[in-house]
Amino acid sequence: MIFTFLPSTIPQHHLSNVTAICLLATLTTYLLHSLWKRHHLSKSPDNDPEQKSLSPTSKFKQPTRNPGEWTPSDFKRPAAAPYPDWDVQTTEPKPYRPFRYGPKYFITMGLRSMKWDEWIELDNHYPRYHADKARRIQDRGAKCSRTAPEAMDAAMELLTELTLPNALPQNPHGNHQPPHPRNPNHRAAPPRRPHANLWPSRPRRPRLMIERPDGEYYLLAGSILLAGFWRLEDKYGMRLSEIHTSGSVPGYKEKLEKGMLNFFRRLRPEDPVLRNNYFIQVDESLPWSHSIGSEDGETVSWNTAEKNRAIENHFFRSERQSLRRLPRTGAVVFTIRTYFEPITEVVKEPYVPGRLASAIRSWGEDVARYKGREKYGEVLLEYLDRMHQEQVAQGLEVDKEEEVRSYPF
Repeated sequence: MIFTFLPSTIPQHHLSNVTAICLLATLTTYLLHSLWKRHHLSKSPDNDPEQKSLSPTSKFKQPTRNPGEWTPSDFKRPAAAPYPDWDVQTTEPKPYRPFRYGPKYFITMGLRSMKWDEWIELDNHYPRYHADKARRIQDRGAKCSRTAPEAMDAAMELLTELTLPNALPQNPHGNHQPPHPRNPNHRAAPPRRPHANLWPSRPRRPRLMIERPDGEYYLLAGSILLAGFWRLEDKYGMRLSEIHTSGSVPGYKEKLEKGMLNFFRRLRPEDPVLRNNYFIQVDESLPWSHSIGSEDGETVSWNTAEKNRAIENHFFRSERQSLRRLPRTGAVVFTIRTYFEPITEVVKEPYVPGRLASAIRSWGEDVARYKGREKYGEVLLEYLDRMHQEQVAQGLEVDKEEEVRSYPF
């Protein structure tokens, strides 16, 4: 199944065609799934690794849970509050700057509570991101978007969550009226926050983590279209820990694994969370960082990147990640929104060049290797130091930063 979101900016006169296509796709998926189940009953999964690893949920009983851990609930996501100032053409992205001053770099999950109205964020980067994602689906298909049979129920629950009408723009008569990208003022009333009428090819990339009887969570559905540094086909079907260890995430086994698994088991539908991360990229490609190798190569590595490219080739890539549990199926939804900006633009913001330089210098050797610092550190740090000194010379009061901006902004 190619898991793709329907754009909120589709003109009204095309909605019926889109709806028909979606219903047809759903019916086709259902029929294919039924045929697969018939075939599966006559074939032992022990002889087929693919079927064995992605067998239907009906074969499993729900795991026994300890007190305080998640159990199915009747929780309903709160209705979206009015969001009168949002506009697909003019609303700027939030300036997430999720890096801290050194001298130490702490490896943590970095979670913070999420307000429900902030689940999905849209801004004027949406048209470009959506065009890139639509092109990726057409060009790469199942290489970047998959749903396992046992995750189908959770995928349909996620679809329901993302299409609830209480987040659609409404006019005074109560009719839902999606905004048109070329006429953002074509609304009789302020839109509600644009987070619920989305289907997974949006500026965020959804993943569904499903718990199996062994108590582990597995990546069994996802639409990873603008990943930059990793490929869904490499991680699909893996358990949570294997996803991180296969990618050599620094400090995962020692500092993160146990806490992360406990967090996933105890996450409640009413307590969604956010986290942010950041990377430096030395090419201009949003969908895939070609400087680390071909997306279709056997391996990808920072070893292939050109060292010390000109500063104009350096880009700041950050992710806003949300985690929430679906109340009916219990699947954990992990969404990723990517922000991608030239370093030469980011450093114009007060305090940013000094803080970013300090953060990059604080990385331990394992983190520096993971983030590829050896390939860009000399050029980037010299530039950041120079920009910081220029800001100080122009009157920047370094000791007052906390009064002006604080993590993760």
